[in-house]
Amino acid sequence: MSAPSSASALIPRRGMMLVLSSPSGAGKTTISRALLAEEDGLEMSVSVTTRPPRPGERDGEHYHFIDVARYMALTKDDGLLEHARVFENYYGTPRAPVEAALAMGRDVLFDIDWQGTQQVAEKARADLVSIFILPPSVGELERRLKGRAQDSDAVVAARMAKAMDEISHYFEYDYIIVNDDLDRSIADVRAILRAERLKRARRIGLAGFVNRMRGAEE
Repeated sequence: MSAPSSASALIPRRGMMLVLSSPSGAGKTTISRALLAEEDGLEMSVSVTTRPPRPGERDGEHYHFIDVARYMALTKDDGLLEHARVFENYYGTPRAPVEAALAMGRDVLFDIDWQGTQQVAEKARADLVSIFILPPSVGELERRLKGRAQDSDAVVAARMAKAMDEISHYFEYDYIIVNDDLDRSIADVRAILRAERLKRARRIGLAGFVNRMRGAEE
């Protein structure tokens, strides 16, 4: 993992919400795992869901598993940054743990689609940094999906149709990365993260740091 520089560590900052979105097969999950393994101060957002746990899933790690009554209470109290119903189940991002992490200067990684990103932007645009991962071509995306050998041709066709819809929302994101080389794409996302961490608006301790420097000279 990379450690922050000593100068940066002297200046407290507010964390950010780093959103990675992409159509299935574009490489978002692989990039996310690399970021979490390499970057200090970055944690994955854990969503709530009303569906039952699947084999191997652990509460608090993969999801926070809650009942419908609790979910509805969270939506009523504006306790979710984004939420959606998928088939018969509900999903959402709890606001409180994310805001606590940001206040401590930690960054939170989100794996959500363009609709979820829109909702987060409406509630906390200043804390949001959004990145859309594009495949290098439609043909390459289809090849990757078929290469998984997990889905039928009909399922692959459905995923491709959904991918085209998702890609049409690319312009809503702050940054666009074409994932034609995985190592370079990971490096590009890390570069974005480093640059965004240095933004003056997030470095809430900057004024105090400068004032102390000026005071030492007087």
